[in-house]
Amino acid sequence: MAGHSQFKNIMYRKGAQDKKRAKLFAKLAKEITVAAKMGMPEPEHNPRLRAAIQAARAENMPKDNIERAIKKSTDQGGENYEEMRYEGFGPGGVGVIVEALTDNRNRTASAVRAVFSKHGGNLGETGAVSFMFDQVGQIIYPADKGEAEAMLEAAIEAGAEDCISSEDGHEFICAPDDLHEVAQALESTLGEANSARIVWKPQNTIELDDDKSETMMKLLDALDDDDDVQQVYANFEMSDSFMEKLSA
Repeated sequence: MAGHSQFKNIMYRKGAQDKKRAKLFAKLAKEITVAAKMGMPEPEHNPRLRAAIQAARAENMPKDNIERAIKKSTDQGGENYEEMRYEGFGPGGVGVIVEALTDNRNRTASAVRAVFSKHGGNLGETGAVSFMFDQVGQIIYPADKGEAEAMLEAAIEAGAEDCISSEDGHEFICAPDDLHEVAQALESTLGEANSARIVWKPQNTIELDDDKSETMMKLLDALDDDDDVQQVYANFEMSDSFMEKLSA
C-alpha cells in the first residue's frame, strides 16, 4: 500500500514537471554537463553521465540538446557548479531532501530556506533528515516489460537487491556503487530503462491529510521552480481522495 501510493506520488511529480518542459530540460542539461566535467565526456566510461543521459532520454530531450550539454563541459571559462544537499521538514513533519547544483551557494541556500518557511516547513542541518532515507540505485522499467516474477528473476541475475512491481512499472533497487553494472546487465536482457539514477528512498512514509497534502505539493512545486534545484525527495504519501482531486 505505502509503496504503491509513493510510486503514484512520483508519477504525479513527473506529470507536474512535464508542464515545465524548458525548465526541466535546463536542469537535465546542467546534470549532463556536470557529470561530463567530473568524469569523462564518453558515457561508456562515465556511469554518472550515462545515467544523466538516460534520464534526459526518458523525458524525450532532443539529441542535439544532450550533445550540446556534453560539449559545454569542455568549454573554457564555463560555469563551475557545486553540488549541495539541503535537508528540512515540511508540513506534518515530512522529511525533505533537496539536491542542487549551484554556482552561488548563498543564493541557493537563501532561496531554499525561503521556500520552506513560506510553506509551513523549516530547513534543518545536514543529516537531520537523511537518516530516514536510504540512498540506493534505482532503475525504472515500464509495466509491459514482463510479469513481476520474471522481473524479480531478472533483478537477481543482474545483481540487484530487489524489484518492486506494480501497475505503474518495475522499480529495480541496487547499491549505489552497483548502479552502472546492474543497469548494463538489465539493459542486455530488457533493453534501455526509462531511468537509472541514485535516489533517496524513504524507509517509512507519513500519510498526510488533504490540507497538509496541498501545502506539501505547493512546497514541492516551489522547490521545482528553483533553477538550482535538481531533485527533491520526501517521505510522505497522499490519500487516494487527494490523488483523485489532483488528477481530476
